[in-house]
Amino acid sequence: MLLAATLAMAASPLALGTASAAEPVKIGLAVANLQADFFNQIKQSVEKNAKDMGVTVITVDAKGDGATQVSQIQDLVNQKIQALIYIPAGAAAAAIPVKTAKAAGIPVVAVDRNPTDAPGDTFIATNSVVAAKALGDYACKDSGGKGVLAIIQGQIGTTPEQDRDKGFKEAMTNCPGIKEVTREASKMWMKDEGFNIAQNMLQRDPTINIFFGRADALALGAAQAVKAAGVDHKVYVFGFDGDLAGLKAVKDGTLDATMTQRTQFMGKLALQSALDLVAGKKVPAEQLQDAALTTKDNVDGYIANHP
Repeated sequence: MLLAATLAMAASPLALGTASAAEPVKIGLAVANLQADFFNQIKQSVEKNAKDMGVTVITVDAKGDGATQVSQIQDLVNQKIQALIYIPAGAAAAAIPVKTAKAAGIPVVAVDRNPTDAPGDTFIATNSVVAAKALGDYACKDSGGKGVLAIIQGQIGTTPEQDRDKGFKEAMTNCPGIKEVTREASKMWMKDEGFNIAQNMLQRDPTINIFFGRADALALGAAQAVKAAGVDHKVYVFGFDGDLAGLKAVKDGTLDATMTQRTQFMGKLALQSALDLVAGKKVPAEQLQDAALTTKDNVDGYIANHP
């Protein structure tokens, strides 16, 4: 159902507004970490659509550091941006940039992560609760409903970590044969963290046969650790994001499944929402998108044409 919904939505055109030729709208794009393919895809989509529309975009990369991002967004405000597209670098100082922008009368489009105590004017993200439940249901079916589960978490306190945890837990309540034995959080959602965490988990408990990495990078690190450990049983590895590397890993069997997020669409929608807010139009407080359960059976379509 998620796949059908995703394809249906992908087929629907998004009506983009046009910027004034005399004075282009200036948008700030503050990205959490461009080392992550997910954020890069958002950036590419925003910049491509802005170029087509004659909109100026100033992009900054926090490289995963919240303090850097606070400083960068203050600088964007000083450059007189008219709207801010904001992907928080973490949970600790996530509210400060929103408050800074709003104090200057600048509307905020929050993407992927939304500060609970200072939300953006609109929030665009995958419905990670629903998506993670779909992934968990598939993990239960694919593994035969029995297993020893280890979870490699994303950044604690961030929206996607919280929502993916909620959805996957819901699926696991309906799959009592899978027992979670350990979990550990990453700091940056990166592959090397996934490798180190999974390696330590396997050393403590060699019976682990299911890994859920909350991002494809974490899952790929776990898969690498499984290979390095030379375990003598099948280990299922599930990711989340639909990054290009993750999709290729699903195709070659390194990952058993992932959830493909609509990054290209979300970037386009973020830009349109920013322009609508600048124009004084009403924008929904939340704009949650479906993700597609992606396995070897359907991965080729997402590699050829990422939604």
